[in-house]
Amino acid sequence: MENPEHGTPGVYSAKGKAFERDSRYITTRIMAEPREGTDDYPVEPGRYRLIAAMACPWANRSIIVRELLGLEDVISLGKPGPTHDQDSWTFDLDEDGVDPVLRIPRLKDAYEKRFPGYPRGITVPAIVEIATGEVVTNDFAQITEDFFFQWREHHKPDAPNLWPDDLREEMETVMERVYTEVNNGVYRCGFAGSQEAYDEAYDRLWTAMDWLEERLGERRYLMGDAITEADVRLFTTLARFDAVYHGHFKCNRQKLSEMPNLWGYARDLFQTPGFGNNTDFEQIKAHYYVVHTDLNPLSIVPKGPDLENWHTPHGRG
Repeated sequence: MENPEHGTPGVYSAKGKAFERDSRYITTRIMAEPREGTDDYPVEPGRYRLIAAMACPWANRSIIVRELLGLEDVISLGKPGPTHDQDSWTFDLDEDGVDPVLRIPRLKDAYEKRFPGYPRGITVPAIVEIATGEVVTNDFAQITEDFFFQWREHHKPDAPNLWPDDLREEMETVMERVYTEVNNGVYRCGFAGSQEAYDEAYDRLWTAMDWLEERLGERRYLMGDAITEADVRLFTTLARFDAVYHGHFKCNRQKLSEMPNLWGYARDLFQTPGFGNNTDFEQIKAHYYVVHTDLNPLSIVPKGPDLENWHTPHGRG
């Protein structure tokens, strides 16, 4: 069935099947120079609202990139709560359960405003045009790429170069492996429909984790000495690893905190402005353990682990 419970459309695997993610998105772009003959929207400060739940790793990326680039006063941010019904992400954290700018209780309302009877999952992140209340896009990978390339005129003066030209080809390869084997790999473990599917997913995940551990023994960040988009994409999975994926998704060969290079790297990012301040472990745990009743029928949220260790010195300066 369609899965509205994560940051991107997905399909829960049936018994005996491997997990497969539905990667169909609303492909509308927001462009500095809209292309003729397309449904592109124009870049315009104050016109759009990013709807992104802190609990969701895919949405969390957009929150981090927005801050790294200094777009907080250009694109407003609405935050759905960590738990929701089968129908839509909802604004549980706002007064009266209504987004204060869009004046809607459910993100689904913005999807339906533009696409009546929208057939797929109601996912975050999503960008909504404030004046019309219509969703523009939910293509999570394209959103952060466009924040960098299309909104450049509005970046803060010291914004990091998240897409360095000389590294782009290699970075695309790294990001593809991170996405397929790690970001999505933990879900393949968690929602495997058979022992065989789980075993294969587990082995693929840990092959990739070992590759990352080795790579990060030779450089501070994934692409070298500076933070790039690749680091943002990996971080949101690592931030959830010990708190959720290790136990809830059965990714339990090791804890992240038992892998020296990955653990130091994750803490290095966490302690960088834009990363740790946009990581909410309580919302993360509430989302996975409460919403995934097929994996956790009683919706009991574990009290542990102790996550204060994220603030310890990382030693990667």
